[in-house]
Amino acid sequence: MSLSAYLEARKKITDDALERYLPSEENYPPVIFKAVRYSVFAGGKRIRPILCMASAEAVGGDIESVLPVACALELIHTYSLIHDDLPAIDDDDYRRGRLTSHKVFGEDIAILAGDALLTEAFRLMTERTLMGKVAPDRLLALIHDIAEAAGYFGMVGGQVVDVQSEGKTVESEVLHYIHTRKTGAMITSAIKAGAVLADAGEIELNSLVAYGRHVGLAFQIADDILNV
Repeated sequence: MSLSAYLEARKKITDDALERYLPSEENYPPVIFKAVRYSVFAGGKRIRPILCMASAEAVGGDIESVLPVACALELIHTYSLIHDDLPAIDDDDYRRGRLTSHKVFGEDIAILAGDALLTEAFRLMTERTLMGKVAPDRLLALIHDIAEAAGYFGMVGGQVVDVQSEGKTVESEVLHYIHTRKTGAMITSAIKAGAVLADAGEIELNSLVAYGRHVGLAFQIADDILNV
């Protein structure tokens, strides 16, 4: 299978799973479910869930067993995009060729949609179906790692420094901090999660985590260059 075919196949698996996991727009109040679905199904590449699945496959795991966590990672990513687009941060009107969430639903609902996605991610990672397949201590450690990668020691911390550095000349150490946390932390976490869920050995796990750090750094550097 070619790389493009692999990515397309895994993206479809992710999209189908997200469709199953996310509540329909018929729920009350409908606006929050519409806002959540609007952003989740806005045409993302699903890089984080694909890396999670690929990591599991690399050590002999199966895709189905990692899907809840893989999709949770995408929900966390989507929440961060909704909040990044807000006027107080990046003030973007469009993302992926579509109006951003706050331009369609208003800032209030966009903020709440982001909040809902973050909390839904952790609900998804604690589903009973997943808890029955993974040892409780391994699952708890995995969720702890993801929370750390998404919070002020990871993605949020990187975004804070990025916002404060806007329009300034920064030292290479500061730039490296932004790159390794704003995007790199969650990409590394995605790869590590797949390996942990597939019961990878210590050598395999360490190798995949190191790979994840390099991929995350390269991804953020490339993204910054494209935005110039």
